[in-house]
Amino acid sequence: MGLSVSTDMLADIIKNDPESADYFNADMKVVNKLLRENGLPEHTEPTDVPASIRRDKMIGFPYSFLHYLRRAYAHRARDASWMASPLGADEDPGDDPLLDEVMMEFESHLLCHSDAEGYYVPIEFVDVIFDDQQELAGGMLGSTHMLKKELQLVAPALGITLQEGELTDVEVAKIDARIDDEDDLEREIITWVCLFEACNESLKHGTAICFT
Repeated sequence: MGLSVSTDMLADIIKNDPESADYFNADMKVVNKLLRENGLPEHTEPTDVPASIRRDKMIGFPYSFLHYLRRAYAHRARDASWMASPLGADEDPGDDPLLDEVMMEFESHLLCHSDAEGYYVPIEFVDVIFDDQQELAGGMLGSTHMLKKELQLVAPALGITLQEGELTDVEVAKIDARIDDEDDLEREIITWVCLFEACNESLKHGTAICFT
């Protein structure tokens, strides 16, 4: 079992399993209710999107991997010179006190989100939206724009080089090679590239990122 990270979900549902569209649309109604309550424009999920191929070729990762990336982000957010080093086999990233400290500021869209379900929408807003009524899967709504900015911030700490904030095909090939070679930071890198490519697809097509 692991976390699935997808975009273009409604378009895919309509194409392959139209009977499931009602469930997704019900979630989007809650999303738009929260957006309206926070003075933001509603999100309209496209029902048809151009065909594209994610360069990372990933649809998800084990649940535990997310905490490794979150720990790295927390450290980089506190110290712009911090560089990631692998945790020992008996170390749990969730035990890092700095991760808790940064998470409890409730400012990070990467940190303040469900580990297993929920959405990021391609609308820019600074503050994570919390669903006090607990109607939304995951209970927190994030912004694709802010998630991408946070991924850009932590990238150098993982040895990932961006060009003007974007990931080149050359760098994707380097990341693939690191994963194939079982790099010591494999968990952080796999999670990072999966989320970063999901952000790009979300912004390109105007679709939500879905955690399932």
